[in-house]
Amino acid sequence: MARSDGCAYFRRASLFWIVTVTLSMGYYTWVVFWPNQLPYERLGPLGSLSKYLVGNHYPVMYYGWWLAWAVHLAEALYSLKVCSNKGVDNMTARGLWFLQTFLFGYASLNLLLRYRPDPRPKRH
Repeated sequence: MARSDGCAYFRRASLFWIVTVTLSMGYYTWVVFWPNQLPYERLGPLGSLSKYLVGNHYPVMYYGWWLAWAVHLAEALYSLKVCSNKGVDNMTARGLWFLQTFLFGYASLNLLLRYRPDPRPKRH
């Protein structure tokens, strides 16, 4: 089997983080944009907290939602810079890093930051 030179390096984030971030951001979106449809009483302490925050601090929740996505976008853009620094030149791999980091944030970016490319020069 041929060794990869690292230009197409990509690793998927763990399933735990994919599920956790998806459910968290999905719930946050539901709370911010459809607070009247949320079954607060069925959610226990999370429902009570959500109802309190929506009732008393809705502007903070709304702008926080936009801030969360802005941070994800900034992380995704930073992942492109990290790809360049680490020699990940394959456009497909770079696109996957960008998309995964945009959707799952630091859970993805951390994998890229921990990647250590082989410092030896490439042989042709």
